Amino acid sequence: MDVIDIKAFVPSKDYEISQSFYSEIGFKSEYITEDLSLFENGDCFFFLQRFYNEDLANNFMLQICVADIYEAFELCSNSLHKTKITPVQQESWGNVFYLWGPAGELLHITQLGS
Repeated sequence: MDVIDIKAFVPSKDYEISQSFYSEIGFKSEYITEDLSLFENGDCFFFLQRFYNEDLANNFMLQICVADIYEAFELCSNSLHKTKITPVQQESWGNVFYLWGPAGELLHITQLGS
């Protein structure tokens, strides 16, 4: 098997609110179907699906690696649809803050090696 790409399917409790949330934090949306959108930023992509399961959403995590953690933190702090955000924390491997989306999904916003 020669893998050339992987895309996650992110759940949404309220599809329209989740679409707005990901747009607010810098992703561009492309319509696929009434129940599926492709979001992209640079060379990174994921699907947002009109599907919700509480256990899945509350255990769903994505690491999003960024070039500038403080720029990302400022952008994400201004999102109207976030449910929770932590301050930037320095770890041995880099900097990170945690951002919870509208469905309860957890995003690890990370700048490696800082």
